[in-house]
Amino acid sequence: MAKKYILKRVSTETEHKLKKPEEVHFKIDYKNILNPAQYEAVTTTEGPVLVIAGAGTGKTQTLVYRVARLVEMGVNPQSILLLTFTRKAAQEMLRRAAALIDSRCEKVSGGTFHSFANMILRKFAEKIGYPGNFTILDQSDAEDVINLIRTNLGFDKQRKRFPKKQTLYDIISLAINKQTTIEHIIATHYPQFAEFIDDIKLLKDEYEKFKKKNALLDYDDLLLKLKELLEKDENFRKYIHKNYKYIMVDEYQDTNKLQAEIVKLLGGASRNIMVVGDDCQSIYSFRGANFKNIIDFPKDFPDAKIITIEENYRSTQAILNFTNQIIASMIEKYPKRLYTRNEFGELPSIIAAQNTTLESKFVVDKILELREEGISLLDMAVLFRSGYISYDLEIELNKAGIPYKKFGGIRFIETAHIKDLISFLRILNNPIDKISWFRILQLLSGIGPKKARSIADEIEEAVNRNKFNFNSFLRDKSLPESVHQLFSVLSEASGKSLSPSERLNIILPFYEPILKEKYDDYQKRLKDLEIFQSIADRYRSLNSFLDDLALEPPTQSVYDIESPGSEDEFLTLSTIHSAKGLEWHSVFVIGVVEGFFPNTRASESFEDLEEERRLLYVACTRAKRNLFISYPLVMFSRIDGVTYSKKSRFIAPIEQEYYEEWVINEE
Repeated sequence: MAKKYILKRVSTETEHKLKKPEEVHFKIDYKNILNPAQYEAVTTTEGPVLVIAGAGTGKTQTLVYRVARLVEMGVNPQSILLLTFTRKAAQEMLRRAAALIDSRCEKVSGGTFHSFANMILRKFAEKIGYPGNFTILDQSDAEDVINLIRTNLGFDKQRKRFPKKQTLYDIISLAINKQTTIEHIIATHYPQFAEFIDDIKLLKDEYEKFKKKNALLDYDDLLLKLKELLEKDENFRKYIHKNYKYIMVDEYQDTNKLQAEIVKLLGGASRNIMVVGDDCQSIYSFRGANFKNIIDFPKDFPDAKIITIEENYRSTQAILNFTNQIIASMIEKYPKRLYTRNEFGELPSIIAAQNTTLESKFVVDKILELREEGISLLDMAVLFRSGYISYDLEIELNKAGIPYKKFGGIRFIETAHIKDLISFLRILNNPIDKISWFRILQLLSGIGPKKARSIADEIEEAVNRNKFNFNSFLRDKSLPESVHQLFSVLSEASGKSLSPSERLNIILPFYEPILKEKYDDYQKRLKDLEIFQSIADRYRSLNSFLDDLALEPPTQSVYDIESPGSEDEFLTLSTIHSAKGLEWHSVFVIGVVEGFFPNTRASESFEDLEEERRLLYVACTRAKRNLFISYPLVMFSRIDGVTYSKKSRFIAPIEQEYYEEWVINEE
């Protein structure tokens, strides 16, 4: 008699059962590697958790080990969602987690809020009424669309004081990210434009219609559409909750109101949400970040567990004692007092210079002295509240022959020549991208704004009638020869099997003569085109390439790489906002003077003043061994002439036992 063999039913569920700790043979000795607070954060797996991780306390390590432990406990890696503020940060965390146990950690869903939203919306595009190949507008593109609508509505000619495109974008974006009204944003941020509220609301409505008609989504739309789907579509919400069981959010103090609402919606019934951040490092309100998100987390989740990590691995105790004093006067905060097992170290120095020139000369002299002691320029930084504060210092650095790089400034993809190339590629991906057509057509000889708009309208009409292809316009004898050449190139580059790099190989011979004609410094810009193509070489999909350019753009242009006097070793000059998350052996914070830090405008608002205090805290906690804070006693401006100044109110009350005071005079 034949044997029977019963086939077991194969489960299609992606969920893995969470094992009990006593059932797991852990590869990692978590208790001995982590400090007690980190260990508590890593081993708390269920329910809402708020981790307050002070500056330099190993926040990243905590997240990495928590990912690893969840995977070791049997959680399906794909059901873990790690949201960070840069994709690079997420990739680095998952790489480190994989190195701790195995490659399963690389399958964790990690990325930014925007990249996660983009991935989900591509999959469910029909639910938001968009095609799957929608185009993402970066801020510069969105401003161009707004400017086009501003012009079409006649606001640019009729009203001299009507806000410019950048301001209009900021008003619309802030209203979305703060989840409030245009009226509220204008009342609180731009009261000078109160008379134009109705016009700005009309412009916003036209902007929304234009994006829908041309299959465009800006950064804010990605988050807004995701939130709306989570709120209104029960099947979609079930899909998300079924697929993402453990939510982890980094830098929660930098989230805006819209992002915080998304986090709450992602949690589902399990509410396995861990947010990590530092209330004392919330410094991005100008981008819409909401300090209240981290403060109010226990209100949103009354049963939330709060874990505070205070052991610092970066700085000396002397620096920590000083920085603890900076935040001691903060009214609204989570109590924390950073400490370290590092050496006590040198006291921070507060330096009063007679004027800004002497302040700059002191910084230069001290940098040269530290360099003589063997500290590399790469391990030193000069930080400041605003970019213009370093102008005097830059003169002195150039005199002394000290190479430096200043961070802030134009991003690689915002340079005109790179935006030109991106426009070519966006047209190939989405032929109804009117803004890209408008840009590319005006590169051609004999084509001005009026003719470009006319041709773009013809293209839009053909697309809407499903009669568009690049070759059809080659037969239109009314178009100039330069337009025929453009369509010929686009037709050749539109092959479905072509990679982004192969498409660029077709476009570049057409574009390079335009580049040479348009820019005197075309040779440097040609090198940028090479960099752009080398980035494109990494991709097979045009859609993925364009998404990454919009969501995670490369930041460095050849202008940064080949700036005059730059060498392998350089000093970092940076605004404090750009320095967050970084660290150096020796840090100089310059211009810490009343009226500039905090600035006069911030002094009018309690919230703004508190953020300025946090900004100084962020600057000072970048230092590992040496911290120098300087200010001029006399300042000069064209408007006020010579004025006497005093050190910032944020450092004036600090008792002298926490620092050394220096006065700088010339020999």
